[in-house]
Amino acid sequence: MFDLAINGGRPIRESYLAYGKQWIDDNDIKAVIDVLKSDYLTTGPYVRKFEQCIADYVGAKYAVALCNGTAALHAACFAAEIEKDDEVIVSPMTFAASANCVLYCGGKPVFCDIDPKTYNIDINQIEAKISNRTKAIIPVDFSGQSVDMDGIRKIADKYGLVIIEDGAHALGSEYKGEKVGNKADMTEFSFHPVKPVTTGEGGIVTTNNEVYYKRLELFRTHGIIRNRNQMSDYQGPWYYEQLELGYNYRLTDIECALGYSQMSRIEEFIARRRNIVKIYNEEIENISQVIIPYEEGFSNSGWHIYIIKLKLNELKVGRREIFEALQAENIGVNVHYMPVYLHPYYKKLGYEKGICPQSESLYESMITLPLFPKMGEQDIYDVVNALKKVIKHYSK
Repeated sequence: MFDLAINGGRPIRESYLAYGKQWIDDNDIKAVIDVLKSDYLTTGPYVRKFEQCIADYVGAKYAVALCNGTAALHAACFAAEIEKDDEVIVSPMTFAASANCVLYCGGKPVFCDIDPKTYNIDINQIEAKISNRTKAIIPVDFSGQSVDMDGIRKIADKYGLVIIEDGAHALGSEYKGEKVGNKADMTEFSFHPVKPVTTGEGGIVTTNNEVYYKRLELFRTHGIIRNRNQMSDYQGPWYYEQLELGYNYRLTDIECALGYSQMSRIEEFIARRRNIVKIYNEEIENISQVIIPYEEGFSNSGWHIYIIKLKLNELKVGRREIFEALQAENIGVNVHYMPVYLHPYYKKLGYEKGICPQSESLYESMITLPLFPKMGEQDIYDVVNALKKVIKHYSK
C-alpha cells in the first residue's frame, strides 16, 4: 500500500486528477445555445455585455475583449505604442506570452528577477533595469497574488513608463481591498479553461484611459474604422478605412455568452479556490521538505495555481523524480514556469542563463499542485496524501 506507484505500488487514486479544469453548468450551456439560435455568432450584443460585465467587476471604465490572452497583451503593447528597439521590463517567471508581446511590436524584453518570497517581480530591482529606451513595465500577478502596484506606479511615474499588468492569473484577486484590474494603465486577463472563468479561449484588457481604449478597439479589428467622423474620404454607407496595421483579434458572441454566464459564479469559484488553498496550507505546512506559498498582506489572491517549493537539499532526488512519482499516483502536477529567457528561441536572441538567479532557483524546485473549483474533498486529500507519501519516500 505504501510503495510508490512508480515502483509498482498502488496509486493513491484510481483516476487521473488534472491540475486545472473548467466548471460548466446548464446555465452556461443554455447561454451558448441561445446565441447559436440568434442572429449573431461573431461580434454581437454579448461582446459588449461581457466587456461591461468585466469592467464593472474590476472597477475600470473600459474593457476590450480579444480572442485570447496573448492577443490582449499584444494589443496592450500596441496601445502603449511599443515600437522597434523600445525596452519593456518583464518578469521571467511567467508564460512566454508576457514577453513575446513585446517582441511582436519590435521591442526588447528586459527581464527583472523575482522576489524570492512572493515570486512576483522584485520592485527593488526594477530601477536598475531602466534605460533611456525603456517605455513600459509588464508586471505579472503570479499565481493570482497581486504585485505591489503602488510601488510599481511610483517607479513608472518617476520615469514616465506605461504599466501593462499581466493579470492572466488574477481575475477575482484583490490589491488593498480592491479588485485587480483598475490600477495599472492597462490590465490583461485570460479566459483559458483553467483560469478563474472561461470563454473557451479569450482575453480582455481593462483600462481607465480613453486613448488606450480606442487604440485597443482599433487594433483588434484590422485597424479598420467605420465611423464617418474619423474618415479622411467618406465615399458612402459601404465605406470603411484602415488607419493602422491591426489584426483580427475579435472574440465571438458565442464565447462572450459563455463568459458572461460564468461571471455570475465568479465569487463562488474564487471562494472555493481560497478554501482549497486553506486546506492545502494547513496540511502541507508541516511537511518540512516543502515550502508553501507566501502572500503579502496587501494581496488577497484568487489562487489560479498553487505552487510548492521543494527543499532539494533535504531530498534524495531532484524535482523531476518527485514530479514523476506524483504523476504515477494519478496526481496531475505541473510546473509554472521555466524562466522565459531559457527557451531556445530567446537563447537565439542572445539571452543567457544566469541573468535572473532567483527565478532559475525557483524553477528547479517548484511544482504546481491541482487546484480548481470543482475539486471535491476527496480530491484535495488525495493530493495531500500523495505528496506526503512521495516526500516521505524520498526524504534523506
